[in-house]
Amino acid sequence: MTLNHLPDVLKGRVILPGDDGFDQATIAWNLTVRQPVAAVVEAADAEDVAALVRHARRAGLTVTAQPSGHGASGDVEGLILLRTGLLNDVEVRPEERVARVGAGATWGQVLAAAGPFGLTGLAGSAPGISVTGYTLGGGVGWFSRKHGLASSGVRAIDIVDADGEPGRVTAESDPDLFWALRGGGGDFAMVTALELDLYPAPALYGGRVIWPEHRAGQVYDAFLEITAEAPRELSVWINRLQPPGAPPMVTLDLAYLGEEAQAKELLARLDRIADAISDNRGLMPVADLGAIAAEPTQPAPPIARAELLTGLDAGAVEILLAKPVAPLINVQIRHLGGALAEPGDGAGAAGAVAEPYLLGLVGLGLPHAAEATRAKQAEVVADLAAHISGRKPYTVLSPGETAAAAFSGSTLARLREIKRARDPHRVFRANYPVLG
Repeated sequence: MTLNHLPDVLKGRVILPGDDGFDQATIAWNLTVRQPVAAVVEAADAEDVAALVRHARRAGLTVTAQPSGHGASGDVEGLILLRTGLLNDVEVRPEERVARVGAGATWGQVLAAAGPFGLTGLAGSAPGISVTGYTLGGGVGWFSRKHGLASSGVRAIDIVDADGEPGRVTAESDPDLFWALRGGGGDFAMVTALELDLYPAPALYGGRVIWPEHRAGQVYDAFLEITAEAPRELSVWINRLQPPGAPPMVTLDLAYLGEEAQAKELLARLDRIADAISDNRGLMPVADLGAIAAEPTQPAPPIARAELLTGLDAGAVEILLAKPVAPLINVQIRHLGGALAEPGDGAGAAGAVAEPYLLGLVGLGLPHAAEATRAKQAEVVADLAAHISGRKPYTVLSPGETAAAAFSGSTLARLREIKRARDPHRVFRANYPVLG
């Protein structure tokens, strides 16, 4: 049985090289990533996923899953690309504070469904990101300081195993696989749905304040002062931005799980910084969470690099402010800590994130800019070398990096043992596989 037999065993669409729309079907959300796959399958439902896996197992083929391709690495040559976008049902059970989420659903869908009940999931910064891919990689988001990584909120996982058999995984039914899937990536089974905890969000205050570049020093001072004492309900991210064709600027993005009066008291320091270009802070629906960081909602050609910082003292800030942002678009620092730093097995393989800050460096990957973007990223990382821990969350890995950067040696060894036991024929391949 070969790729040509796929249409015989599947209800969903099968697109092969030479078919109309094949090139378009292979495109990742990150347009700089090329995906030289052997076929694209758009699964009609969970039964289709199981049928595909059984076929791949018999034929000696490998499958990689992508609802949207936000985390694509490009390391997919000769694989079957499984699109799970049609498995996008979202069911909220407010009395249980649980959401059942199909493999193709996005965080925007979950927040829109949970928000009217005063609830939220542990979403990231962009509404179009798939819940499943983000959660399987751990997931650091706006509410992680309060509630931990997204993977810590998983109650149960519907899967198809490497033999094509459907199953349901919980901490009680299969503790090893449950641990690996929560933060270890998608290398161990094909996930068709998740059951997630929802958390109280009776009020959400958030937004962005923008100042001209010459206020960057004052804004950084305020950022350090606020984050030094911030309650877990408050997350603040600082950005030095250089939008194409616009003057440089500095922004603070923030989200507070609480009432407006409390938020204003915590953030009063910002009101003493003059020359704000805009300030859209205020109470907001949970469904609008993605508007805070205003990240692109359509495919784009970024080159991103992220690093965890062991601290952010005056010397590090001086380094961050010493040089222009260009040719990058954004130099971002996210405040972490809180529940993220707490040890334990709650988040699964993702573990705790002890580092207090996350550095993000984003530039354009267009042909005329890619080389300069990568060189500038390397320069910033070299300048901050004394403050960089050397590891990073799985969900911020970039093409060319490996899963080894996201895990301790013992965690990686355990993940590899589980991979060999559960998928010895390598039917599955994650964006960043634990076995390389």
